[in-house]
Amino acid sequence: MYPTVVLIGRTNVGKSSLFNRLARRRIAIVEDRDGITRDRISAVIEMEEEGKSFELVDTGGFGIPEDEIGRKVKEQIKEAIRQADLLLFVVDGRAGVHPLDREVAQLIRELKKPYLLVVNKIDDPDLEELADEFFALGLEEEPLSASAVTGFGISSLLDRIGEKLKGKEKEKTEDKAEMKLAIVGRQNVGKSTFTNALAEEERVIVSPIPGTTRDAVDVRFEMDGKSFIAIDTAGIKRKRNMRDSIDYFSFFRAEKAIERADVVAFMVDVSAPITRADKKLGEMIVSSEKPVVVAVNKWDLAEGKITPEEYAKYFEKMVPGLDFAPLVFLSAKRGQNKKAVIQVALELFEQAKYRVGTGVLNRLIEKAYNQRRPPVTKGKRGKILYATQVAVAPPTIILFVNDRELFPKQYLRYLQNFLRSHLPFSEIPIRLWLRDRERVKNRALAR
Repeated sequence: MYPTVVLIGRTNVGKSSLFNRLARRRIAIVEDRDGITRDRISAVIEMEEEGKSFELVDTGGFGIPEDEIGRKVKEQIKEAIRQADLLLFVVDGRAGVHPLDREVAQLIRELKKPYLLVVNKIDDPDLEELADEFFALGLEEEPLSASAVTGFGISSLLDRIGEKLKGKEKEKTEDKAEMKLAIVGRQNVGKSTFTNALAEEERVIVSPIPGTTRDAVDVRFEMDGKSFIAIDTAGIKRKRNMRDSIDYFSFFRAEKAIERADVVAFMVDVSAPITRADKKLGEMIVSSEKPVVVAVNKWDLAEGKITPEEYAKYFEKMVPGLDFAPLVFLSAKRGQNKKAVIQVALELFEQAKYRVGTGVLNRLIEKAYNQRRPPVTKGKRGKILYATQVAVAPPTIILFVNDRELFPKQYLRYLQNFLRSHLPFSEIPIRLWLRDRERVKNRALAR
């Protein structure tokens, strides 16, 4: 869709900080430790003066350990470089030339791809002479001084990117994605495996090692001629089990992914019991008021041991706040039922956009009220005077009442379930707002 600009370089030179600076928002996790970025993180960058756009991709760093994760990170870097229209080779101006910088420089010479050499951590013009040291790398492009932290040199860098992409850039267009689907769950339930199954490529790293995914990774894929975005997220931990800032930032990115998604796929592992982390995530999803499909993964391991009906009852008992959400049983590893998850998510997305007529809504509210009235509190009973839908996604209904304090949460849940059972949004959250009837002012105040 857009020309691709890929950040490469050794670990801890500030690639992710530069990525966030160019994207003008905090997308990639930044931490003063080697090997934080693992997957390919991407964002569309609009070049204001040119009115053009490109896709910027952050990658892991050269020099990571040769373990299982390290080898997969290298594969991700290799694939990003293969797809790149322009490479941004980032080095650390404060640290000077490093042996790994020479290795990357040699790779660039071999690739014969367009590139720019960005000397990061040059915070002001007085430090620009530090960039001269990188002429020693023997590259044809002159070093460009910049600072991801202060923004020094970023405007010039964007100008040079524009020059390099001349003729390749495209006009920024409206996002054609039908739906954004946030894939959330605790660690090792198969979120990344499912994301790769949707993309039909190894787009994100899959490993049995807990905590492999750290960032929230947007992955565009197509199905039945339609374009979608899957947001792969880090496994959720309970806050008291978070060991360091990486866990915190991963949790924060997952929260943000839910906020910007149209639908949430809550993935659970059928081969393991529902945990406190699952329940906490369920509460988070309920609070978000997003449509949610429960993706019950590893069903191939459970067939013959439990029926879908039995598991549905178990899930409803363990996570009661999501009793309205549909369940889809799948095997991410085999790609089984991946299409069903998307189809159900699309149905939920459409339900969330439904608007009910005011007359129909008030007749239903009256029927619900007559069937079951709120309890008497301090000698008073709540009365519903009028209802109107004021928004969609989620359907948002204002109830004008005599006194908000006379409507307990249990009664509001009853109204929500009643509306779901009588309207075409039976499987999505419904937001109810209570508004007190205007009270008659004291006549003395009106004089």
